[in-house]
Amino acid sequence: MRVKSYLWILIILFCLLSACGTKAPLKYKVNKTPELKQYESELAEKAEFQESLAQESIEAKERAEEEEKAKAALIWKKPAISKERKKVKGIYITDNTAGSERMEEILSGMKGTELNALVIDIKNDQGRISYRMNNPLVKELGADLKIIPDLPALLKRCHDEGIYVIARLVCFRDPYIGSKHPEWMNQKADGSLFEDNNGLNWVNPYKKEYWDYLASIAESCADDGFDEIQLDYVRFCTEKRMQEVVYPEEAKTDKTKIITEFVRFMADRMAQKKVFFSTDVFGTIIGSYVDSMSVGQDYAVMAECVDYMCPMIYPSHYGNGNFGIAYPDTEPYKTIQGALAASHKALFLEAGNQSYQATVRPWLQGFTASYLQHYISYGKEEIRAQIQAVYDSGYEEWLIWNAANNYNFSAFLSKEEAEVEEKSRKEVGPPVQMTQTEESSEERRNGE
Repeated sequence: MRVKSYLWILIILFCLLSACGTKAPLKYKVNKTPELKQYESELAEKAEFQESLAQESIEAKERAEEEEKAKAALIWKKPAISKERKKVKGIYITDNTAGSERMEEILSGMKGTELNALVIDIKNDQGRISYRMNNPLVKELGADLKIIPDLPALLKRCHDEGIYVIARLVCFRDPYIGSKHPEWMNQKADGSLFEDNNGLNWVNPYKKEYWDYLASIAESCADDGFDEIQLDYVRFCTEKRMQEVVYPEEAKTDKTKIITEFVRFMADRMAQKKVFFSTDVFGTIIGSYVDSMSVGQDYAVMAECVDYMCPMIYPSHYGNGNFGIAYPDTEPYKTIQGALAASHKALFLEAGNQSYQATVRPWLQGFTASYLQHYISYGKEEIRAQIQAVYDSGYEEWLIWNAANNYNFSAFLSKEEAEVEEKSRKEVGPPVQMTQTEESSEERRNGE
């Protein structure tokens, strides 16, 4: 009986527990006052508002980051060329000389001297390519000639002798392309082509189809083994009759901006080929707003775009009184030093706005300017005076220009002498370059 009683008690307890487990939870109904309801509503609105502020902050930050990226994309930077540089000491050679027996004489004269570079005409003043270039655009236009009969052999010979070879490309003076693409040229109101005083046609720098043509030639030069591409006539023609030229409506960018845009375009293309890139510029544009605007060359800005800036600072090109010199051609050392001081000042003033500047490698005068009223004969002493002015100005590279390629090789040091001289310069240390403030103070002291 007791056992049965216990069983019944257990069964009853089990049923009670089961019933409790399935019962729904208790709910309490709260009668909220209007004030409590308003308070809860305000809390919900405040939480929603703070959440929206946080979301807006995130979106604003994302927009700012995108805008910064867009701005950075608009700021052009010179692509780096990761190749070893050479301190160039060179001379200019025409395509005719390069393709003749005279080239042997040139190379023999250079042998054993400090000279280690040649600048060779590849796209000449007539717009012709001086060798049979494997370039579809050049072949289509028939622009190439066989002036240099065996360019690969010439390049190999130069490189075997440790000579750095630079391809000179004349840019916006191109009479040959005018016969093929007159629509690319500077034109007068009647549609005829403008001719300079030498009867040569100039390309309209705003014609970007021509940019592609030039870039393809430069790329072919890189493919064929040149160490550097150098652009000449990277400018507008400056003759008085240029007033007759009519530019299209779309040519609203000013001269310096379009030339800078062109140089940047070429720099990007040359960087893809991993070849050094340089430009020749008028020496007179340095520190002269009028000359700079006339030719379209901004010295400091262009120095941000290339590996080497090659200002043509021939003493004969400066007018009487420049740099305080009565007749600059008669004072080669002082004139070069004055021009390079101006270069330093122009680049120093721009240095705070950017982190990169090209190496300055000036063109020096290797000819006698007998057409001037006041001139001197340029021989060994005058060439050495200019070179010394380069060194004394804190620069280390130079090029000598003689259009006829008549060089007195005795004007150049032997390799051994050049090494001793360079060592001596390093021991003495670089010359002190004055800052703008110091220059102003010096000018005041001189004035007093």
